[in-house]
Amino acid sequence: MQQRTLGKDLTVSAIGFGAMGMSQSYGPGPSRADNIALLRSAVERGVTFFDTAEVYGPFVNEELVGEALQPVRDQVVIATKFGFAFDADGKQTGLSSRPGHIKQVADASLKRLRTDRIDLFYQHRVDPDVPIEDVAGAVKDLIAAGKVKHFGMSEAAAATVRRAHAVQPVTALQNEYSLWWKRPEEEILPLCEELGIGLVPYSPLGKGFLTGKIDQSTTFSPGDIRASIPRFDAGARQANQALVDLLGAVAARKNATVAQIALAWLLARKPWIVPIPGTRKLERLEENLGAADVDLTADDLRDLDTAAARIEVQGARYPEQLERMTNR
Repeated sequence: MQQRTLGKDLTVSAIGFGAMGMSQSYGPGPSRADNIALLRSAVERGVTFFDTAEVYGPFVNEELVGEALQPVRDQVVIATKFGFAFDADGKQTGLSSRPGHIKQVADASLKRLRTDRIDLFYQHRVDPDVPIEDVAGAVKDLIAAGKVKHFGMSEAAAATVRRAHAVQPVTALQNEYSLWWKRPEEEILPLCEELGIGLVPYSPLGKGFLTGKIDQSTTFSPGDIRASIPRFDAGARQANQALVDLLGAVAARKNATVAQIALAWLLARKPWIVPIPGTRKLERLEENLGAADVDLTADDLRDLDTAAARIEVQGARYPEQLERMTNR
């Protein structure tokens, strides 16, 4: 597996593994044992970058990742996140990035991850009630204490990132980015270029839509978040099929899959972009990793970008209440 560098010196595999879907958002999945086996299979295939968060589950995803990666801890980079508050029953109650809370989350995450350090600690969503300088300062303290190695932010506005970076350098931003959500190209990519920050696209396959496996007739199982996302309404799916067809045309001439072209497009954008597709199946893992071997020429990229610019993707990417927590 090729390697890439986030920020100044965080070296990771060119394609990472987003573990969220193993514990939430996509309905019932494989057993814990099967998920652990898949995570370890990813390591065997060269993946060194794994993404989790306390809110996934909540808490159980970190435990899963911690157990799976404990035998190979020194071979991998683990990213997790803070920024939410929970009640005594573990129910999410809102945002919290108070410095004291951040430090409590770090200690709890370290235990669940079975490790002595968090390689990359993201603020999951910006808390408007806490100055970002205080957030960055709290992470700076954790770095000084040896509990955290690198600071990250997710779905933050460019101006907010700039303020945080002045207190504690930001190693990576995690934003949704793909051919069907290109907003990071407006401000986030130029900011990353300027400040030397890596970009970690989540949902790089459009929550599965850019695999070509979802169409107008697809039904979602109970607990699948896509049933509540406007972009996955049947009408929107029918309209957005044009994007999948575009990827399919390039895939056919590259002897690749639709998903591989979607990931290869991201890899070709910048050398400091590291997508983190998630999966619960070994065959999908192998397919995703194969994207690193797909060589998109300048002509291929021009064809994709020109054609994609003519396609107006239909439907919001999140329900309104979730979208309000981004770009702050």
